[in-house]
Amino acid sequence: MAPKKNKITKENIVSMYMNYTLENGEKPKSVYLFAKLNDFTEAEFYTFFGTLESIEKEIYKMFFEKTVELLHKDNDYPEYDMKTKLLSFYFTFFELLTANRSYVTMSLKEHSNQLKNLMQLSGLRNNFKKYIGEILTDDYRIKQEKAQELQEKAIQESAWVQFLFTLKFWIDDESPAFEKTDIYIEKSVKLSFELMNMAPIDSLIDFGKFIFKEKTQKK
Repeated sequence: MAPKKNKITKENIVSMYMNYTLENGEKPKSVYLFAKLNDFTEAEFYTFFGTLESIEKEIYKMFFEKTVELLHKDNDYPEYDMKTKLLSFYFTFFELLTANRSYVTMSLKEHSNQLKNLMQLSGLRNNFKKYIGEILTDDYRIKQEKAQELQEKAIQESAWVQFLFTLKFWIDDESPAFEKTDIYIEKSVKLSFELMNMAPIDSLIDFGKFIFKEKTQKK
């Protein structure tokens, strides 16, 4: 009797996809070849994904979900203020990225057109913006109720832009243990919250000095 084949899961497919990409330096050519190489059927693949590209989006969504899961394992997390929650998110998320840096840098540098690379982050973007909305507190909301929805959307979009800048900094970071990314996160998050409080000058100067120093050192 032939041995019973293990049931395929979404996580299995994601792991196989990442391994294939890293080991071959490119994405699989087709669903058929990818499935055949890993001993499962196309039908099993389509149970979880519609295309190979949808796996790429799922990978970054899974990084997000794992980050939130790890955050909630800390019993003190619900009591954190918004700034501390966001810092905790950043540090946890980028630890996960660092553990998968080879795949992340390869996938986000695949195309010369950055917009194509960022398409992989569409699911992450939606989840991240929702997360920002969930941790937003009244301390940062304006008083006029009619303007609050518009303000919340603006905060979510600006937080996403800040996230993308942080991601780009991390990709380019060559410091040991990516310690400069940690500094970048602390300074940029501090600045963003002080901007919301309308008291940005000191942090703006401090953050500006840090960025200027980084740019001049790399020339």
